[in-house]
Amino acid sequence: MIATAFPVGFFAGLFGIGGGLITVPFLFFLFEALGVDTNYLMHLAVGTSFAIIIPTSLVSVYTHNKHKSVDQNLVKTYGLFVIIGVLLGTTFAAMAKTKLLVIFFTIVVFCLGTYLLINSNQQKVSKNKFKLHFRIIFGLLSGFISAPMGIGGAVMNVPILKYFGYPIKKAIGSAATIGFVIALCGAIGFWYSGFILKVSLPLSIGFINVPAFLIFIPITMIMARIGANSAHKIDKTKLQVFFGIFLYFVGTIFVLRYSAL
Repeated sequence: MIATAFPVGFFAGLFGIGGGLITVPFLFFLFEALGVDTNYLMHLAVGTSFAIIIPTSLVSVYTHNKHKSVDQNLVKTYGLFVIIGVLLGTTFAAMAKTKLLVIFFTIVVFCLGTYLLINSNQQKVSKNKFKLHFRIIFGLLSGFISAPMGIGGAVMNVPILKYFGYPIKKAIGSAATIGFVIALCGAIGFWYSGFILKVSLPLSIGFINVPAFLIFIPITMIMARIGANSAHKIDKTKLQVFFGIFLYFVGTIFVLRYSAL
């Protein structure tokens, strides 16, 4: 957990992501090795990931805001529809079995990995403005997809905002802020759904594992700040490619493990 928390926190700040795409697979296999009920393996990994993202995102948001890279108006309007999407996605995840969530996670991971590998930062800016109907559609989609994934959604929202003409730094900072909102709603949702389902998982509150939360928090908060500062100084193209390869690696492992569940 300690070794994984360092890159999780750094990439959270660097890409404006909450780190869930790294945290969820790690926690999934860790909880599986510890003998956690297979019916709730993915639920516990996702819920714990959201809880970890909350303070990490706060540090990232603070740093990006200091660099004046957060569009507050965008966060207020677009973020509202993202919240609705998260609530719907959390409801779906609570009712789904681990196998279905693994399939969902795998498909999305491969799609995101493909985007990162073929896009690099050369995407043309659309002439369309980010009008209300676009905010509703993309807000609901990013929120719904983020909930079962245990992610802050920035890996989707950054490209969306770039497409609608937002500068990359403003897109990352705003996506990080929206990611905090997603994490908060997601953590509450998974805690509550675990409470409603009356699950009894070791050292956990609902679908949030307490030891994992306590170990990740101090490390990821420090590393998120370093990552966020680095985002304003370095070229992220190569890192984006490596991250895409990593997602393919994770997706492949999940495909191989799916039959054993």
